[in-house]
Amino acid sequence: MRVSPFTFYRGTARIMSADLAGTPNSGFAVQVVGDGHLSNFGAYASPERRLVFDANDFDETLTGPWEWDVKRLAVSFLVAARHRGFADVDSRAITARVVEAYRSAMAKFSEMGFMDLWYEHTGMTELRQIGSGEFDEEELNQRIDRFERKARSKNSLQALRKLTVEDEGHFRIRTDRPVLVPIRGVLPEHGPDQLEQIVRDTFTDYLTTLRPDRRLLLERYELVDIALKVVGVGSVGTRCFILLLEGRDSSDPLMLQAKEANASVLEEHLHTSRYSHHGERVVEGQRQIQAQSDICLGWATGPEGRNFYVRQLRDWKRSFDVETASPRDLDFYARLCGQILARGHARSGDPVAIASYMGDSPEFDDAILAFSEAYADQTVADYEAFQDAIADGTLEVSDDL
Repeated sequence: MRVSPFTFYRGTARIMSADLAGTPNSGFAVQVVGDGHLSNFGAYASPERRLVFDANDFDETLTGPWEWDVKRLAVSFLVAARHRGFADVDSRAITARVVEAYRSAMAKFSEMGFMDLWYEHTGMTELRQIGSGEFDEEELNQRIDRFERKARSKNSLQALRKLTVEDEGHFRIRTDRPVLVPIRGVLPEHGPDQLEQIVRDTFTDYLTTLRPDRRLLLERYELVDIALKVVGVGSVGTRCFILLLEGRDSSDPLMLQAKEANASVLEEHLHTSRYSHHGERVVEGQRQIQAQSDICLGWATGPEGRNFYVRQLRDWKRSFDVETASPRDLDFYARLCGQILARGHARSGDPVAIASYMGDSPEFDDAILAFSEAYADQTVADYEAFQDAIADGTLEVSDDL
């Protein structure tokens, strides 16, 4: 969070939810992402092994005002555009584009049948359609083909090469302190037999949350190693484990990520989740919002009663690179994210009511843009106060990694 106002903003879901709690809303509830900034969207493999694009981080998901997600997303684009040093006119246009895309998409979804809406998704064909007005055909095809190639290269075999070492014909997760530490070095107070039992019990608990056909698939794999991994901007301080499984042999790996799930920051200002297990809250929220979800998605109770949700570690994962984006790139991405957020909200809420509330004029867009400008300014002020608190010792930090 110290790097820039943009990275700081990515870690402020709790701060922004407190700020949004005092703002008016339409009263129309949806399953919100909860932390839907632009870096929490990306590409991944669908169950049909096609590359799709959607929201992909649901740690804070809860039923709540759809406006909160729209504001969180719009501000992230303005902060990112300013971070990249774009002209003010471009930064404002990009931010307005997010809202206009959301509003236009919601109007379209309000006219669709429920089943058609449920099957709506964004694959590479849809990406080409969205980008057809921004890029010439050859450039667009080259960009998407390159994006797809890089995404497909991120899989369990790639993770195996990067995160493991071979030991007597089998792979084990390597040690790279403090970022990656095998569990035997994380819980040394437990003996080897006890530690193995804890891991097996947690994995068995996870399997019970899967559909029977998917549970049958996962039961064919053997759990061979597990390690603690430090991840994310907003997730630092929570436990995240990497699970290495072996299928037919060592050349048939599967790597899963078990990420700790705590109460959503939105619960402090809205309501308590109807799910007592926060891993289940994350999983069920993700299934409502995403058009297509990971077949390995499930949840488990781990050591000390901690809640976790489980998903594949690398399954064609690919995200947008803010640091190299041009104004045209960010404008295209704004259209994409705005449409995807609208679809997620339409799946769980009332698209007719939301579309009617926004209307067909840019009045709603202008209101969100004005909010975004004020909140982006506040983000910079908060970031500077954050840096000052580090400098004077109020906030204790460590660079010893």
